[in-house]
Amino acid sequence: MTTQNKRLIGILIAVAFLLFVPFAAMRFTDEVKWSSFDFIVAGLLLLGTGLACEFALRVIRKPQHRIAVCAAILAALVLVWIELAVGLFGTPFAGS
Repeated sequence: MTTQNKRLIGILIAVAFLLFVPFAAMRFTDEVKWSSFDFIVAGLLLLGTGLACEFALRVIRKPQHRIAVCAAILAALVLVWIELAVGLFGTPFAGS
């Protein structure tokens, strides 16, 4: 198995594990209240971020540029996640 395929499998496993955390928390506490839609959106965000970073790693040759592009992709994920969670910027996507 090539390194690229191992990274793709790693991305899928990481997304599944990260989605399992709130699912498991829902079993033990009433603080976490995610709907099916929340899991779908989170899964798409995480998978899209992982695949975008994987694409950047495959296409970009300079290590400094790889780091910069992946950092920008991760920063975008964090900003979107925060906006969806608490409405930091007050866009209509915040849910209220």
